Amino acid sequence: MIINNYIKINNTGIKAGTALLPPLPADTLTPEILYTALQCTYPKFFKMDPLCKWAFTATECLFYKNDLYAVLDKNNIGIALTTSHGCLDVDKRYLAGIAIPSPALFVYTLPNIMLGEICIRHGFKGEQACLVTERFDPNELFFTASNLLSSGMEAVLCGWAEVSGDTEDLCLFWVSKKGPGIKFSPEALSEIYLQKK
Repeated sequence: MIINNYIKINNTGIKAGTALLPPLPADTLTPEILYTALQCTYPKFFKMDPLCKWAFTATECLFYKNDLYAVLDKNNIGIALTTSHGCLDVDKRYLAGIAIPSPALFVYTLPNIMLGEICIRHGFKGEQACLVTERFDPNELFFTASNLLSSGMEAVLCGWAEVSGDTEDLCLFWVSKKGPGIKFSPEALSEIYLQKK
């Protein structure tokens, strides 16, 4: 199993594995800036909560000008993302506005919605897992992604997506059974996640 590509986004910037990214501003990075720079066309983007926006645009960065899944059966592409706070910020806003409930806001109080939006955008129909953990856990992520690859998935989009307040911390990996890249292991996941910009 191989990590064919990765993308890491946090408050200090963005770091891409083999992904080619368009020119981005050096000072401020928001999901809306990424969305525009990547020339995305996905109208539902503007209704998403911050966690979903960041996971969505990080995935777009991972696949930007890169045919990672062009020859794969989309029925056999899985997703396994982990998060700590999930949609806690949206939960608080939803609770504050409970007198006038909004279905548009309620849908984004579920952290697994980010998986659904990514799957809809790219047509992935394989197994999905959204796990809530205290912190980035390379062993848990390795175990979950390996399980998916061992049970019929040809590739897995996996990683960590954490957005809380003004802090974003994302590290997504594209893992498949072959191709160029880094050998998939908990150590490789940890090394990529911990590397400095």
